[in-house]
Amino acid sequence: MNEFYRGRRLRSSATLREMVRETELRPQDLIMPYFVVETGETGVANPIGSMPGQFQLSQDMLLKRVDAAVKNGLQSVILFGIPAEKDAQASGAWDEDGVVQEAVKRLKDKFPELCVITDVCLCEYTSHGHCGVIRKGDKQGCVVNDETLELLCRTAHVRAGADMVAPSDMMDGRVAAIRELLDQEGFLETPIMSYAVKYASAYYGPFRDAAESAPKFGDRKTYQMDPGNAREGLVEAAADAA
Repeated sequence: MNEFYRGRRLRSSATLREMVRETELRPQDLIMPYFVVETGETGVANPIGSMPGQFQLSQDMLLKRVDAAVKNGLQSVILFGIPAEKDAQASGAWDEDGVVQEAVKRLKDKFPELCVITDVCLCEYTSHGHCGVIRKGDKQGCVVNDETLELLCRTAHVRAGADMVAPSDMMDGRVAAIRELLDQEGFLETPIMSYAVKYASAYYGPFRDAAESAPKFGDRKTYQMDPGNAREGLVEAAADAA
């Protein structure tokens, strides 16, 4: 009889299939995004049209919804903030009393074992909707890279108690800059989860709706990647890892 690979031997029963399963998806593997709106009101849950079932939440509603998720096994969240006021310098992003900073403190106080990650980007906080500082007089959306790095470092929410920060802006050198600052301030063990490969595409449209961060002029093609460039994506990922 001809010898050949009999892979089906390990598929004959549910028990065997579970025993040799290489990948499992559990609640503990997931990171749930929450969008926190700065408001003086309580009980706020504004529906997000392009994200059915998701809402802009006030601080009290955030705690309520996270509590329910934790009871179902969720262990990690990522926070996006919508400030009451926006300006050209994204000052709400690095305000010690900013909406995300407050949310981090409340979550860690109530759920100390919860992994709280924060999105580090300026687009949610800028009046123009771009992910960094705009060159004076520029109306095409050209973000000044190195000036933006300084603000991104100030935005890293670790001082408020975040367990991990996730820069999503696609500025060159932002992971290195944030890592250097965190290490200097004694946060050597705090990990960075980079959006290493972020494309200028419609994929992020719902997040822009949720965070009210769509550009007021121009687009993000000068800093986010061309969707056709897979090899360049590997270079970006390697640069962030390095």
